Amino acid sequence: MGLHPEIVKLGEVVLQENENQINKEKINEALTKHGFELLDDKKSLIIEKIKSAIIELIHHQNDAQIKYNFSYLIEKKLGLDYTYLSSLFSSIEGITIEKYIILQRIERVKELLVYDELTLSEIAWQLGYSSVQHLSQQFKKVTGLTPSHFKNIKEDKRKPLDKVK
Repeated sequence: MGLHPEIVKLGEVVLQENENQINKEKINEALTKHGFELLDDKKSLIIEKIKSAIIELIHHQNDAQIKYNFSYLIEKKLGLDYTYLSSLFSSIEGITIEKYIILQRIERVKELLVYDELTLSEIAWQLGYSSVQHLSQQFKKVTGLTPSHFKNIKEDKRKPLDKVK
């Protein structure tokens, strides 16, 4: 399309072109063909940034991040008050940020169980759970299965990250 991206990161692209040089309808059409959508509404952009931040923190985190709570990290990453972000997220998504975080964490646990490289204790530690019991209780509440039962099922029970809700 002749566009020049400056920055490309999860859920966001910054183009060199100014807004007058961009045909948003053509971009949206091209993105839709590949299963994406153009978000132009400020609130939708914020929601996607929240989701991207959570996914990045859970699925691509480093050990130092575990020491902070998610509300602090999300607020810091987006530069907006967490109370506002939480209220906006709940009103648009129909679930709380906390519930979304739990769902994403459980998806990460499923991924790590399928890889079968870490013990449940190591998974609990890596994802910042206070104990294996806490992880197991949360896992069972969300999936209806214990982590060990899930691990023994050979079918892929994971969801795509953008479908977690």
